[in-house]
Amino acid sequence: MYKPQHTKLFIVFFVTLFIVGCQEDPERHLKLGSWYLQKDLVDEAILEFREVPRLYPNDLGKLTREEFQTLSKAHFNLALAYTKKGWWKFALKEAQKSFELQPGKENHDLVELIEIKLESE
Repeated sequence: MYKPQHTKLFIVFFVTLFIVGCQEDPERHLKLGSWYLQKDLVDEAILEFREVPRLYPNDLGKLTREEFQTLSKAHFNLALAYTKKGWWKFALKEAQKSFELQPGKENHDLVELIEIKLESE
């Protein structure tokens, strides 16, 4: 028979399993950070998103296309998380990094929106 405590146990088991599996996988940190952000666990999301760039080499020339995308998305999501905390200057820095890695409309629009917010303060 299904009981509410089973749901709690499942969630704890899933998150624990996911964290253990994230140890050196930037993609998993990105996914876990996104999950935290969806659950409005902003501090936890920030910690996960910050792990992604730490796990990649400083020499961006060594990254694959997929790694560039993951890194860019981590910076983009980190910018979003910082906006939720009201940390606009940090958010701008991350949005700019995301745009530098992958100059696209979504990244550009985020940079512009954050700049507008900073100008209005």
